[in-house]
Amino acid sequence: MDAATERQPEELEVRIEEGVVSLVLNRPETRNALSRTLLGRLEETLAAIEADPAARVVILGARGPVFCAGHDLGEMTSRSEPEYRDLFAACSRVMLQLRRLPQPVIARVQGMATAAGCQLVAACDLAVASTEARFATPGVKIGLFCTTPMVPLVRAIPDKAAMEMLLTGAPISAERALALGLVNQVVPAGELDAAVRELTGTLLAMSPLTIGLGKRAFYELRDLDESAAYARAVDVMTENALQHDAQEGIAAFLQKRKPSWTGD
Repeated sequence: MDAATERQPEELEVRIEEGVVSLVLNRPETRNALSRTLLGRLEETLAAIEADPAARVVILGARGPVFCAGHDLGEMTSRSEPEYRDLFAACSRVMLQLRRLPQPVIARVQGMATAAGCQLVAACDLAVASTEARFATPGVKIGLFCTTPMVPLVRAIPDKAAMEMLLTGAPISAERALALGLVNQVVPAGELDAAVRELTGTLLAMSPLTIGLGKRAFYELRDLDESAAYARAVDVMTENALQHDAQEGIAAFLQKRKPSWTGD
């Protein structure tokens, strides 16, 4: 990432330190609603992260008591069809970028995540939540069904639970989100940063090439039938085994030493 990417913009804070990129939604006065400007900034920043070999792990967090309240409703009244389509398409591109990044993305969820905010959490690879966090897809309550947030939600939790969230709009607790598989860990608010750091450290110890290859394969194989998934998995494992990092990792295991990753 270049210096321009590291500047602290008004609606998104971006920091990179020792391979860890921290993205912080910075609109606490609007409950970190995803304005069109903020979505554009996220899209631009994620593209820069994808191209940066120094970026190893991404952490997505937020300022204030709310993680993200979804779309900025102030921007969603009396718009034209092209304007609505552009907004929802921009949001969808950001969610897909999170999936397509070679780097693992951790959601650091300190508070309520609703609608497209819940979508953000579901679109991240991993999520650590405070006990104070809540998750909801309440669009149905204002006559706008959470259809785009539904896309990653139904891939993260069981159908009946997803339908309950989508049809009632009722929030679920962090503990229930953990039981359903929407988040990986739930910790007291004061331990949130430490839990994220620990998970980040675990990921940094792995080969970045292997992590990126495995993440890509995970999302590719998940939606294939079993036979097609195995065929693709053979290709991926063969590709992986030919890489330097795989040979180094095997040798290090056999020699009982710590591997030295090169990213090749």
